Amino acid sequence: MTDNTAANQQTALAQYGEELLPVFGAPSLVIDRGDGCYVWDLDGKRYLDLLGGIAVNAVGHNHPDLVAAVSKQAGEMLHVSNFFTSRAQVALAHELLRISRVPEGSRVFFANSGAEANEAAIKLSRRTGRSKIVACEGAFHGRTTGALALTHKAAYREPFEPLLPDVVHVPFGDADALRSAVDDRTAAVFLEPIQGEAGVRVADDEYLRAAREITSAAGALLIVDEIQTGVGRTGDWLAHQRSSIVPDAVTFAKGLGGGVPIGAMVTFGAEVSALLQPGQHGTTFGGNPLACAAGLAVIDVIERDDLLDNARTLGEWFAAAVDDLDDERVAGVRGRGLLLAVELRDELSADVVTAARNAGFIVNAVAPNAIRLAPPLIIAQEQLQTFVDALPTLITEATS
Repeated sequence: MTDNTAANQQTALAQYGEELLPVFGAPSLVIDRGDGCYVWDLDGKRYLDLLGGIAVNAVGHNHPDLVAAVSKQAGEMLHVSNFFTSRAQVALAHELLRISRVPEGSRVFFANSGAEANEAAIKLSRRTGRSKIVACEGAFHGRTTGALALTHKAAYREPFEPLLPDVVHVPFGDADALRSAVDDRTAAVFLEPIQGEAGVRVADDEYLRAAREITSAAGALLIVDEIQTGVGRTGDWLAHQRSSIVPDAVTFAKGLGGGVPIGAMVTFGAEVSALLQPGQHGTTFGGNPLACAAGLAVIDVIERDDLLDNARTLGEWFAAAVDDLDDERVAGVRGRGLLLAVELRDELSADVVTAARNAGFIVNAVAPNAIRLAPPLIIAQEQLQTFVDALPTLITEATS
């Protein structure tokens, strides 16, 4: 690359630092374009994207079906107010109800993001006439003020306290602790089937079934946050479906639009769906035709190309391939489908991520000793193999 091109990236990063609020920290790259499972920075260097925009780019970058759907919709209509609806909005609601396997009387509310979907779910729970909410230690439900009250990490919460009151956090995966915390004042329990931001920690099926039993007995809602795990990420349309529970509400976002911002809450059954009445909640851009057209394309590609099976098969293959490395510095792989974490024995993940980026891989240090992978669901075994082959060298470089 020419010096001029390199200077352009440096200039862009410097301008970012001068003109954007530093809430995300300093970005390491200017990503200029993408294609499939690869992205290129402004210097023209290629990277295998094993993070997929943190589980957002479900069908990869620049997928022709997604581009065609968005282009067609943009040529027809970008926005209508909520005094009206659109074909795309109605069609996507139908598809969300189908893949969610809901009972009669279920409904959809569209938002713009996962945090907004959870805000809707919080308001839904308040309509039970109760205010207490139980969430889990390690939980991440968003950074808007209501969702932040449910998020557990102190560094996110404490600068903005006091937050929404009457929120209790219990140890994740501990059914006895959950049973002790839920009472006749509890409006809802919020659960992630897999805690992505806490290091890709999986709730077992028995725990999810216990949560359903406990909330039903107390007359509380069970709200499952599938913002990171939904839309095929774990090899099922929704991660909780493997446990065969029927929640009261589910929240979507990340992979749903394949990169176009959209969130959604699905309410299960007529009784729960009747909790929110006209005028009690709303959004200007939720259900935007462009975002809904993107969501329809994502669901169609996942179904047509059998990407649920691809996620299941490659997730299992990756865990076995890393185990076959027999590298004593690796403790194992956790997660499900294509939401995975490589657990290291030492707290090296930040340095491994830097070494990986230098070698042309994008991964994420989700914990001091864990590297998160959430690649596009279209990824091939041959592409994952290149990262497995490189992993021992990346760890060595991180320790040197």
